[in-house]
Amino acid sequence: MPEAPPTAPMPEAASASWDWEDAHRKTLDLIEHLTTYPAETQQLVLKEILQQNAPAEYLRRIVGVSGASPGAAEDFRRLAPLVTYEDILPFVTRIANGDSSPILSGRPIREFLTSSGTSGGERKLMPSIAEEMERRSLLYSLLMPVMSQAVPGLDKGKAMYLYFVKAESRTPGGLPARPVLTSYYKSRHFRERAHDPFTVHTSPDEAILCVDAHQSMYAQLLCGLVHRADVLRVGAVFASGFLRAIDFLRQHWPRLCHDIRTGAVDAGVITDRAVRGAVERVLRAPDPALADAVEDACAGASWQGIIRKVWPNTKYIDVIVTGAMAQYIPTLEHYGGGLPLACTMYASSECYFGLNLNPICDPAEVAYTLIPTMCFFEFLPVQSNAETGEEPDHRDLVGLADVKLGHEYELVVTTYSGLYRYRVGDVLRVAGFKNAAPSFNFVRRKNVALSIDADKTDEAELHAAVSAAVQHLEPFGASLVEYTSYADTAGTSPGHYVLFWELRLRASGTPTPMPVPASVFEDCCLAMEESLNSVYRQCRVADRSVGPLEIRVVAAGTFDKLMDYALSRGASINQYKAPRCVRPGPVVELLDGRVEERYFSPKCPKWNPGNKQWAAATNNNAKTMSNTS
Repeated sequence: MPEAPPTAPMPEAASASWDWEDAHRKTLDLIEHLTTYPAETQQLVLKEILQQNAPAEYLRRIVGVSGASPGAAEDFRRLAPLVTYEDILPFVTRIANGDSSPILSGRPIREFLTSSGTSGGERKLMPSIAEEMERRSLLYSLLMPVMSQAVPGLDKGKAMYLYFVKAESRTPGGLPARPVLTSYYKSRHFRERAHDPFTVHTSPDEAILCVDAHQSMYAQLLCGLVHRADVLRVGAVFASGFLRAIDFLRQHWPRLCHDIRTGAVDAGVITDRAVRGAVERVLRAPDPALADAVEDACAGASWQGIIRKVWPNTKYIDVIVTGAMAQYIPTLEHYGGGLPLACTMYASSECYFGLNLNPICDPAEVAYTLIPTMCFFEFLPVQSNAETGEEPDHRDLVGLADVKLGHEYELVVTTYSGLYRYRVGDVLRVAGFKNAAPSFNFVRRKNVALSIDADKTDEAELHAAVSAAVQHLEPFGASLVEYTSYADTAGTSPGHYVLFWELRLRASGTPTPMPVPASVFEDCCLAMEESLNSVYRQCRVADRSVGPLEIRVVAAGTFDKLMDYALSRGASINQYKAPRCVRPGPVVELLDGRVEERYFSPKCPKWNPGNKQWAAATNNNAKTMSNTS
């Protein structure tokens, strides 16, 4: 075993003489090596993290000695507690407010990566150091050598991948706070990347980096259509984003065809000069034949198989379809017309984790192999504490090489950027092994009830939003009997949250209740949206990736029918409680069959791209810090 894990070969500049076959072989050798020695590599990683972060205040506090001391790894394993975001928020707040001392990391925090998870209604801020970009780039460099084994010839064409940047802000101390992909696309690693024939994209960088989502989408689709014959694969990061692009194509294909036919970009759509210039360099000249071909494909009555019709040489669709994105698989298969769905990578704002070594597999069988150089991985067994009723602690953790086939675990990470035994919130199941390294199915996010795109709403937040909304009914003598919800991704595009409400009118013997006006139910919808977290509101307001929230009022006795259905399926009457979230299928069909009225949020909720959590956290900083001590 070498002193340090090897790295993948990465050329510094484009070169016609670069031997890509040899480079891919060396990358596959690296994967083989890392998966053969996961335990040994993880020992080196933990040692390196503790040495690098030896000056960090948090690490000294929890371990009691320097991370560079001879027994630091043993002390860490014995003493470091499991933590959640709320536990580290006081430290994050100090960094966000401008404290540059080594608090969480021995290296300077260069930016915060905003998590799609939420805390107190605001984005989580994950600290990140400059060197972390190298690790992310390393994981990206592994993808195409793996994919090329499954799909040969990918260097002979282009990829139409639809990438977007999202809103970012700065903390009171001046550090950028932005989504992890926005950070990557704006970095030199992306903008100054070496030429690689396996990763030639149809989208100009100017279009990807355009903050106006409408202009960016139009420009990227237009360029993708111009390169129609060269496109060998299509995709986006998430399934929801790719389907949003297909819906955009459905709405705007006549205008896009007009631009191709005339060889001129629609000035009413693309107003950003940099984007216009980049698209004009792609468009160059009128192409009536291409415009006719795209029009013939899009003008048909059915869009089943539209991807093959518009981009006939496409070999697969590259999107994440695990977790909440699994709900989009039927729609992707409808539009794909038999094209494989490739789900390649597993990552989060906290850290990049691993990749799917069998990318062209059934979506239900996707398994991610964690790359042991990315961070120090530990796993909390899901069943052990659930059965005893005890709170889990660090003594329950097992290492990457010690997990058991078929068992489920919550992922816990220690990162170079200063997260220590941090509970990511993902539940994984061991699906198999690549050499000695385990591969995991993504099972679910802990506590997430609803999700359409980047939004994640848990049951507690949903209940608080419902409680705020039903207050609008009180003046009319109406109250809420019961409710449930589901994420409707098939009925509308984009998808939206649906709440089923069963109401009770004022009891007999009291004054007759007034009818509840439709405007009041619309106010209820908006009140719920105003109560949901900032990630949801950004998806509604800025990204337009989530549609207006809907309340469906169901007939009296509906939830009794729902209970009867559950009991008929074997549920215990003593333990039954109405589900707060349901999935499409028989239950939704039962509820929809008893809907009497439907109401939608009349406008977008308020959303401020700035993060408001620092001030509130600062006010409680001294108290929280003393408790943490």
